Amino acid sequence: MDRKLFISVGALVGILTMLVLDSCQKAPGTARDQFIYISEEKEISLGLSAFREVLANAPLSTDPKITLMVNRVGRRIAAAANKPSYHWEFAVIQDDDQINAFALPGGKVAIFTGLLPYTKTEAGLATVMAHEVAHALQRHGAERYSSGILEQIAQIGTLAGAAVGGIDPGVAIGAMSAYGVGVALPNSRKQESEADYIGLQLMAKAGYDPREAVPFWERMSGCPRKMIGRFCFRSNAAVPEFLSTHPSDVTRINQIEAWLPKALELYHPDPLLDDSTDAQAEPRHHIQP
Repeated sequence: MDRKLFISVGALVGILTMLVLDSCQKAPGTARDQFIYISEEKEISLGLSAFREVLANAPLSTDPKITLMVNRVGRRIAAAANKPSYHWEFAVIQDDDQINAFALPGGKVAIFTGLLPYTKTEAGLATVMAHEVAHALQRHGAERYSSGILEQIAQIGTLAGAAVGGIDPGVAIGAMSAYGVGVALPNSRKQESEADYIGLQLMAKAGYDPREAVPFWERMSGCPRKMIGRFCFRSNAAVPEFLSTHPSDVTRINQIEAWLPKALELYHPDPLLDDSTDAQAEPRHHIQP
């Protein structure tokens, strides 16, 4: 073995070890082990820059009722989150083909109009927004960013080791990608489940009935609860869960139902909101498809 190459591989291992030791922490609310190698201040700065770029290039909704509603629900969820260092902002992107939402570091949340026919009520919208706010609170973006640093270092180390052992580097990278199915994707699913768990509590604290999360995810699945995964399938339902970055519909709903008792302890109905549909008095609580 070339001595210089041996030293380089050893140095990479040392750097990797130091990064892990110096950057381990516990996720708030779940105590899950996290590796985050970026300061929260830097993360917030990156999130703000990215959000400004998105808003500069995306068509924003011009419907004042929808914009007001999203901001109203967002503010309630943000108040429940109690993270004053985040300057919360909420945007609605006009794209009926995108059934999606996202959160950027520092409390920047966007909802695509394509999601609104599925949320239907403010409680349904609160389910989504609380989930996205939870992603920001749990610093999932910073966690993925930090994991990327580790993967780059590990990849360099793998290629160096392949050169020493006479292994084709392409084969080594392919093996790492295959390994990622068992490591990188499950980590992403853990983040999704964590956002469901924290989000359920946030919407309850904000005065939205957490039980409304179940019918929302039923609507997202396109199937009645008892038929999910049996006689009713979405177009992507055939993708095995271990190859997906999100929990399966059945897994997600089962987890939410298991977490509901704790969330309900935090739920104090707002007299201005209906307990079941959030549509007691004003039509503003309904989202029209």
